[in-house]
Amino acid sequence: MMKPITCLTAVVLALAAASAPVQAKDFLRADGTRIVDADGRPVVLRGMGLGGWMLQEGYMLELNQFGTQRVIRHNIEQLIGPEKTTAFYTAWLDNHTTKADVDAMARWGFNSIRLPMHYALYTLPVEQEPVKGGQTWLEDGFRRTDELLAWAKANDMYLILDLHAAPGGQGNDNNISDRDPAQSSLWDDAAKQEKMIALWRKLAERYKDEPYIGAYDIINEPNWGFADRGDRNGCKETGNAPLRDLLVRTTAAIREVDKRHIVIIEGNCWGNNYQGVLEQGLWDDNLVLSFHKYWDSATPDTLAKVLALRDKHHVPVWLGESGENSNDWFARAIQLVEDEGIGWSWWPLKKIRYNNPLQIVPNAGYQQLVAYWAGKGPKPAAAEAEQALMQLASHDVRYENNVQHPDVIDAMFRSAHSLQSVPFKAHRIAAQGGEVAAIDFDMGRDGVAYHDLTPADHHITDGGDWVTWNPAMTYRNDGVDLAKAGDGSLRVAGLEQGEWLKYTVEVAQGGRYTLALQGAGKGQAWVQVNGERLAQTVDAAKGSVPVTLVAGRNTLVIGAASGKFDLQALRFEAVR
Repeated sequence: MMKPITCLTAVVLALAAASAPVQAKDFLRADGTRIVDADGRPVVLRGMGLGGWMLQEGYMLELNQFGTQRVIRHNIEQLIGPEKTTAFYTAWLDNHTTKADVDAMARWGFNSIRLPMHYALYTLPVEQEPVKGGQTWLEDGFRRTDELLAWAKANDMYLILDLHAAPGGQGNDNNISDRDPAQSSLWDDAAKQEKMIALWRKLAERYKDEPYIGAYDIINEPNWGFADRGDRNGCKETGNAPLRDLLVRTTAAIREVDKRHIVIIEGNCWGNNYQGVLEQGLWDDNLVLSFHKYWDSATPDTLAKVLALRDKHHVPVWLGESGENSNDWFARAIQLVEDEGIGWSWWPLKKIRYNNPLQIVPNAGYQQLVAYWAGKGPKPAAAEAEQALMQLASHDVRYENNVQHPDVIDAMFRSAHSLQSVPFKAHRIAAQGGEVAAIDFDMGRDGVAYHDLTPADHHITDGGDWVTWNPAMTYRNDGVDLAKAGDGSLRVAGLEQGEWLKYTVEVAQGGRYTLALQGAGKGQAWVQVNGERLAQTVDAAKGSVPVTLVAGRNTLVIGAASGKFDLQALRFEAVR
């Protein structure tokens, strides 16, 4: 069970989030089990990861079958050639993340940004170095990082540098590090480890005097079986000596030039397995332990291991990456960690899917490309492919052309500390009546704004398959089943006994109205108006019931009493 939230606590937290942004006047540092500012005040980092910008993952582009960026790039080159592919990637980097994105994040309430870096934007791969063992530095990555830092500073936000793709790749989950399994990995090649260490020393040298750099997250999600290659992702690894060794060596290189910045470390098994990493003690007095959290329950028992590490080693912990779930899970997980004084960074800001603050809507030509690559459509002409890709990279990815999802932001900031719902849209019922789309139910947690039998994906905790909380995968990220008709219209789908939806409506004139449900299927619905449930049920497909509404704000709840049905709209007609 989650800790209860008192009204006073919710108000205090809301006011603190709204009126007291972090002032980055000096360097963040580890102090006991907390991250603090220069005056020793605890800082709760509330951040967003820029996944998909410097490092593409296949699923973010609806290209799961390609997985890694190098495979995506190869397939693009097959269609439009190397030069035009380079132009595509330049446009992608120019437009995916801009100052408008950073301004919006600050406006929504984020106080930090996690930058997932691809090493190849900063230095040549080992195999391409003109001098063996040398380090060739590339200005493009550093320039773009400087630009992002300037945008963060303009919004008084911390920037956390995260090496997401290390030389050679840091694990068998190839997609997250753009790893080529035909080449030696980070763990099998000393030259690649030295390149990684040299890159961090270079970054630390560049940013050693910059307090708006919040921390250095030196290896994202290692996942490698050191003792047993059958343990592909290092989840059963008990020694982890190569991981500790590289973390220690990298920290030492950073400290040669930078004594002040926090160094964030991550365990094996996607950041969560610290066995063997800490037993010999901490090697630096300004470390923070990161853990990642996906697809489990948002309950206190899921934090037990990381809290034990925090208390045993007297070191701060940080939820360095989480997300890819429903709004209800977002709210509960954020409340869970903030109740322990733990900050977080969500993932990602945008992609071609709906469960993030921003959604990229690709042009029709790109959708045809996706169909071709999936074996479900014809091969496009090179000119058509180029046009579609450049429109994606120059137009579709830009902030002003993204679909904004206020329900996701509401879940992360308001609902995380509130057991109240708020309107998703303003519903105004005129004196003669009006209509409310069923899909526009209130925003809030499961059990507050709605109740659904599958409000989130907990498959790691529960076992079994992945759970899709919104089968339509569009419009909003709540755990309510939506469905799309042939004409593109959406409806709430498959309401069944125990499930319900809440609506807040503003009524111009109080009095008697007829409420008609516009739906389909066989089932009976119950209706609650301003806290009072009506005695009679109503046919969910074509039934109506008299209701009394007051002038101003009213709340209605529509629930499934029996059967299973879809719901398109709630229609109100004044009774005269």
